[in-house]
Amino acid sequence: MTVTLLDPAHYITTPWKNGGGVTVDIAVEGDIWRLGRTPIVAAGPFSDYSGFDRVQVLVAGSGLVLKTPDGEIDVRQPFRPVRFAGETPIVSRLESGPVEVVNLIGDRAKVRIDIRVLDEGRSLRLGPGTHIIYNPHGNSSLDVDGVRHVLTDDHALRIEAANATVLAGKSGCLLVPSINEI
Repeated sequence: MTVTLLDPAHYITTPWKNGGGVTVDIAVEGDIWRLGRTPIVAAGPFSDYSGFDRVQVLVAGSGLVLKTPDGEIDVRQPFRPVRFAGETPIVSRLESGPVEVVNLIGDRAKVRIDIRVLDEGRSLRLGPGTHIIYNPHGNSSLDVDGVRHVLTDDHALRIEAANATVLAGKSGCLLVPSINEI
């Protein structure tokens, strides 16, 4: 297993495909997958990511609703991941002002993606693959296979795991995006 600290000083700001804003990329693997933190300051259409799956988590603000042709995707509550296809036509609605979200986007022909939440006192078992442990707020700590790690605001760990790995939340609330090759 390889564990690498991801420092926000090395994150890259990328314009949205539709030109409506910017994303701060936390981790990127070519055109296969990307993890980013995105401020949404005005309602508007989402970029088309045909062929990709998306998982999104609200990390700041409240009241985000994603309108689709088949109904609404409720992202009003922080730290509740939602999943949708990248080609789904979406227009965001902001019920209580600007928000920030964490997005994981992956090419569905090459990877399977997911985001889970690790709270204090909880454990997660991760399979082989790439995992990012991201701290959106404050100071948090966790054990990775019994080894303590402390993450300050906006920092992350990237774990490349060949075998199963156990995370134990010690303080704070962390997001755990996982990417598995097909």
